[in-house]
Amino acid sequence: MKLNIVTTESAKASESKAYALFFVKQSIQFSKVLTEAGSAQVETVLKGMKDGPFEDLELLEIDGSNTIFVDAAKERGLSALDHLRMAAYRLAGRAMKKQIACVSLFLADAADEQFKAILHGLHYAEYKFDAYKSKQKPNFQVTYEIVAGDRAGAFKKIAEEVAFENKAVVLAKNLINTCAADLYPAEFVQNAKTIAKYTPGLTVKVRDMKQLEKEGFMGHVTVGKGSSHEPYMITLDYKPTKRTSKDHLVIVGKGLTFDTGGLCLKPPKSMPEMISDMSGAATALAAIQAIATLKLPIHVSAVCCLAENAIGNKSVLPGDIFKAKNGKTVMVDNTDAEGRLVLSDGLAEAGEIGATHIVDLATLTGAMVRALGYAVAGFFSNDDDLALKVINCGEACCEKFWSMPLEEEYADALKDKFADLKNTGSDAGAIAAALFLQEFVPENTAWAHWDIAGTAFTTKKWKYTEYGATGFGVQTLIELAREMSQTN
Repeated sequence: MKLNIVTTESAKASESKAYALFFVKQSIQFSKVLTEAGSAQVETVLKGMKDGPFEDLELLEIDGSNTIFVDAAKERGLSALDHLRMAAYRLAGRAMKKQIACVSLFLADAADEQFKAILHGLHYAEYKFDAYKSKQKPNFQVTYEIVAGDRAGAFKKIAEEVAFENKAVVLAKNLINTCAADLYPAEFVQNAKTIAKYTPGLTVKVRDMKQLEKEGFMGHVTVGKGSSHEPYMITLDYKPTKRTSKDHLVIVGKGLTFDTGGLCLKPPKSMPEMISDMSGAATALAAIQAIATLKLPIHVSAVCCLAENAIGNKSVLPGDIFKAKNGKTVMVDNTDAEGRLVLSDGLAEAGEIGATHIVDLATLTGAMVRALGYAVAGFFSNDDDLALKVINCGEACCEKFWSMPLEEEYADALKDKFADLKNTGSDAGAIAAALFLQEFVPENTAWAHWDIAGTAFTTKKWKYTEYGATGFGVQTLIELAREMSQTN
């Protein structure tokens, strides 16, 4: 359901309205973001602070008006902006549960990034994935009245941009949450074609099994040949009419629509979550849709590497050797280390289409989950400037990234007796995977590899996700494109 946001200079009278005010419980002070000089309602509530501190989501009647108090610093370990996201997320849940038709927020003093954070939190609360439920119950529709004074016009534009970003997050979540029987490589291709058709400025090129084999993209062929669903590689391209940057950013996403582990079979308990093994491709597709819709002035492409790692009479065997697109030979030591094989093709494609900067993202290793858990994505980069941009853009979008070392000491463990490389290395599994991928990065190209294995999908409530796909990475990619378009 579309979030109903109304920006206005001053609050409108309504019988079914509640006023929302954020506070910091520790100091018993309202956050400046929710005060508006001269507002009688706020002044009345401030006088009532002698009865505080209030409880989170406490609903009180003050001078005949309902007021919801929202703790703006409830959780541990979050940034100030993420606290606002979480506060808005909880506020929206409360408003829907209490069926409050209109909630008024005083935001005239809010900085742009604070307003964005609150909007994102409200949007997140609207999401639920009930496509497979026999009975679907829509959310109660709440109108959020943003009282912004003379900034109402500017805030309206920001609200429109946030809506586009959220649409992309929802797209990624829906794709990831869809079961593998309904979202196999060919079906993902159809989704991408539809998006390209209805997104101005976005074009799409699709390679099927025959074309991949003909052109030497053997990583896809090797991984996908055991499945009845053949592999595909999609290249989406957005080239704006006016560019402020000479850079060409290429996003490469791992798209294993399901991963059994191949003949190196996964444990049964972890198998159902493997619907999320295409999170990288879903995130790449969603991000480029938003980048094109927002008309950011930078050339961006997305390469979605799609395959199903299944068991069949043509499945790749441990010990098999193939020649990768860049000419290096690879021995498949472990069929469950398949993501890096399809990504080798995606990195080669990025080089062929002229990338100056590459970001690949993948639910790649359990080692990264063990190292950083579910709240932080580890990433590797060969370029300090790009690495810093990733961290800063992540912070702006309330997504945490931690820079990991490309430790060359572990590189020798990737050497094979018969082939140039093998697809597993030392005990440092996440580093070994990144070092393997680095072998396929085009020369003189800035590159970052995001291992989102822990952050892309959650099996317990985490921040604004009850269960399933989190949409992690979509907003950071959009922000990265925006930042790169402004820096040269």
